[in-house]
Amino acid sequence: MITEKSLLQKIREKELEMSVKIDEARNLADQHLSRVKKESLAILKQGEEEGRTAAEDLVKKEMERVRGEINVLRAKTEEEIQGIRTRGEANLRPAVDRIVSLILAE
Repeated sequence: MITEKSLLQKIREKELEMSVKIDEARNLADQHLSRVKKESLAILKQGEEEGRTAAEDLVKKEMERVRGEINVLRAKTEEEIQGIRTRGEANLRPAVDRIVSLILAE
């Protein structure tokens, strides 16, 4: 004897099918979300590493530039010191002679 399912049984079967499909969709969504989170963390980590590397490179370049400027300033300062020393040595004898003549004149 073939018994026809009641309308309530059919509804319950459909509810069960939908529940299974919802669970499958939820599981797929959870898997997808987990994968996306891992990918985003990897992207953030890579971005931080690239940023750190770029910052270190920039600091190195700027330090080299500043060292170059310091060397130029040191060279200019040394030239100025030598010029002052040379002028001072050239004026030393006339200054001594003038001081001696002023002292002796008194």
